[in-house]
Amino acid sequence: MKIPSLAAGVAIAYVCCAGQFFPSASAAAPLQAAAPSDQVQFDVYMPLRNSQALDTLLDQLHDPSSPNFRHWLTPAQFMNQFGPSSADMAKMQASLTAHGLSILKTTAHGFHVSGTAAAVQAVFGTQLKKTGTALGATRFVAQGALTLPREVSGSNARIVSLGSVPVQRTHSRSVGPVPDNRYSNFGGYWFDDLKQAYDFPSYQELSGHGSTIAIVMSSDFQDSDIAMYFNHEGLNPPHIERVPVCIDEGPPVGTLCGAPFGGINDSASDEVSLDLEQSAGMAPHAHIKLYNIPDLSDTSVLTAYQEIIDDNSADIVSSSFGCPEACYFASYNGGVDFTYILDQYRDLFRQGNAQGITFVASSGDDGGLPIPSANYFYPDGNPVTWVPGVDHPASNPNVTGVGGTNLITTTPPNPQTTPPTLTSKYVFEHAFGDPEIPYDPYGVGINVPGGWWGSGGGTSQYFNKPLYQYFLETGAHMRTVPDISLMMGGCPGGISELPCPPPGALPRSYVIVAVDGGFYGFIGTSVSAPGTAGILALEEENLGGVRLGNVNYQIYTQAGLPWGFDGGVFHTDIRGFNGYDVATGHGNYNKVLGVGTPDVRKFIFAPFTQPAGTPQSPSNP
Repeated sequence: MKIPSLAAGVAIAYVCCAGQFFPSASAAAPLQAAAPSDQVQFDVYMPLRNSQALDTLLDQLHDPSSPNFRHWLTPAQFMNQFGPSSADMAKMQASLTAHGLSILKTTAHGFHVSGTAAAVQAVFGTQLKKTGTALGATRFVAQGALTLPREVSGSNARIVSLGSVPVQRTHSRSVGPVPDNRYSNFGGYWFDDLKQAYDFPSYQELSGHGSTIAIVMSSDFQDSDIAMYFNHEGLNPPHIERVPVCIDEGPPVGTLCGAPFGGINDSASDEVSLDLEQSAGMAPHAHIKLYNIPDLSDTSVLTAYQEIIDDNSADIVSSSFGCPEACYFASYNGGVDFTYILDQYRDLFRQGNAQGITFVASSGDDGGLPIPSANYFYPDGNPVTWVPGVDHPASNPNVTGVGGTNLITTTPPNPQTTPPTLTSKYVFEHAFGDPEIPYDPYGVGINVPGGWWGSGGGTSQYFNKPLYQYFLETGAHMRTVPDISLMMGGCPGGISELPCPPPGALPRSYVIVAVDGGFYGFIGTSVSAPGTAGILALEEENLGGVRLGNVNYQIYTQAGLPWGFDGGVFHTDIRGFNGYDVATGHGNYNKVLGVGTPDVRKFIFAPFTQPAGTPQSPSNP
């Protein structure tokens, strides 16, 4: 049975939440002091200018009544209005080189820098420690806050890489090998089963032509798996373009641009296959670009987003990973605040939105309780508990956070008495999470009780409530997550309380993924996020190729229409519980599912197209 690691955020024997590595009970290679001559590479990001004017422009770009509606900027236009000034960039470059550091690469937002550990420690007033990783790289970790040199102290520059290299976790789990199963009303589902259930338009009318979806993930995939998956449903496999994302500068022999690279057998290989198959299954003729990064650290992820934005060829970006916001808070990092990393993400997402790029991210699989209390990492003698929170990047206001449900479809006839049918018509959904046994999520040697598997959601502790969420009552004065949902499934093998589901409970669903030459069942919001990216590719095609930008403006506008005028755009009568928040099945927003799940033809403004019919038919191959 393929079971991804329970501690996908562990680089080696160290847990990385955001600003600190925490040694686990089985630490095999403790942090060591950096040698003065060790070579260190890191990134310096400069903040945007005219931030308030940018937020005003973003509202106008997404307001149909504004003359600026969807008049997206080019990267050059954005940088001219809002990018770091050439004077500030020159001043920072001069400061870094004056302190003995070398500029390896200059980007629109800053610099990739190299220097000896001695020089880095001197310029930023900190001590560095180091460790190896499973992929063979050396990680350098600052033992305290980083202080900018006096001459650039007012620049608010962000040193991302040295605070730590936070490794985010993928949002999926395998439930093991599955039969070729078309005889259950709760899965396993193929992409075309979901397309009939959620009322997609006919493949013959809309299939993603002209749209480009970017997937960000830290692994490669096997072309044979993609071919096997789509051939099973009678489709030619999509063309997927691999885009290697360079992090460290160096020789490419045996590495990805000089950095160790996860291949097809690492812990994220299942995830990348899932992401590609779900997004391409929903929009078979979209162009899919896999931005391949060495790991899920903030350094790698930010570099990928920077390249996507600079390249400006992707219309929709899907990210099936995250780390709770608390990972960046001082209370989880020995008193050092790393929330400036969240600010850097937001600067890149705002630029992408201004260029018309849509960002979609899975909201997480830990329900409303995504992280252990801080005393899990810093024991104080008190019981460790799971605490409320939300995962980033889904919590970022410039990203669409996607939650999940269990989908129930029409029960096919008994194959022993009646010829089987492939019909997969929508019946209902639910979002009841699954209680988990106590387990050690980050490998520090403490089993934490009270966890839940379910749709990630809740209230941000960092981001203010965005304009579009004032269109509905979200039950909070801060940003809430998720925004929208799609099928994710449940019952995570290995950490579920058994039996799962309990007798008499509603069934849990799953999707089928081709990986390592076989078909496996998978669950998680990593199912729903790339599926939503595929839906948005269909919308872009339907609207004549126009980019959508931050689609949350559309989602909340549609959901905020008075009952009877919304045309049934969303399924809102979904009940559920994610371990902290409740979905009652009433109202048009909750912190388990957001506004609900879409009736796709209505959601993408194509209500009069022909619907996708029975799977493996011409309208729904």
